[in-house]
Amino acid sequence: MDEVNVVVTHSERATLRVGDVFLKVDSDQARIDVEVEAMALVPVPTPEVLWRKPSVLAIAAVPGTALGRLGEPSTASPAAWAAAGAAVRKLHEAPLPPWSGRRRRDPDELAAELDGECELLVANGVLPADLVARNRRVAEAAIRPWTPVFAHGDLQVEHVFVDGDEVTGIIDWSEAGPGDALFDLATLTLGHEAHLGDVIAGYGTGVDPDTIRAWWSLRSLLGVRWLVEHGFDAFAPGCEVDVLKSRM
Repeated sequence: MDEVNVVVTHSERATLRVGDVFLKVDSDQARIDVEVEAMALVPVPTPEVLWRKPSVLAIAAVPGTALGRLGEPSTASPAAWAAAGAAVRKLHEAPLPPWSGRRRRDPDELAAELDGECELLVANGVLPADLVARNRRVAEAAIRPWTPVFAHGDLQVEHVFVDGDEVTGIIDWSEAGPGDALFDLATLTLGHEAHLGDVIAGYGTGVDPDTIRAWWSLRSLLGVRWLVEHGFDAFAPGCEVDVLKSRM
């Protein structure tokens, strides 16, 4: 008898695993719809959709193992990281999807959100003022106009699966849509700075490492308070707060 394992859960969604089947329960049906549509369009390996009903999506497990985990050293080879970069490039060169996307679409909107979040981080005592101020300055380089690409939108290192040096699947497409290519690359390499060169080697031209580093600060500043409020440990070794400290 297969056991039911809770992969992740918070107030917005939960993911359960039963054997080789993942059940995603989401309070927002639109996220499920985007996930299914994105997986049907993208030119990279994705999980098989088994069935879906209102608020629930069942997908098959993909072969291989995650490229890495935030807060832990990756055991994947440099070639595997380069293969991940090449897969992301293939995604970004695909035609834009027919929906607008859920991520921020305007630099001014992004700057306003960042300013508000930085104020809350300091006012609520979540992070020291000097740490926030330094990373806010670093993050400035990511706030610029960009040409939208077909972006994953939440390309955490745990969402890319490899077998040896081959990408076998990319999962969790609920945030997919037109977006900033460097945001995807920054999300993939967050907490794994040593592999940034490998990813860029696989991805190819058009990558500014300083903008990716700026996105590390920006993403971490925007994410820390949400993570804490939803029961995740952004202060764990190697995670978001350590990423911010590394910019000091």
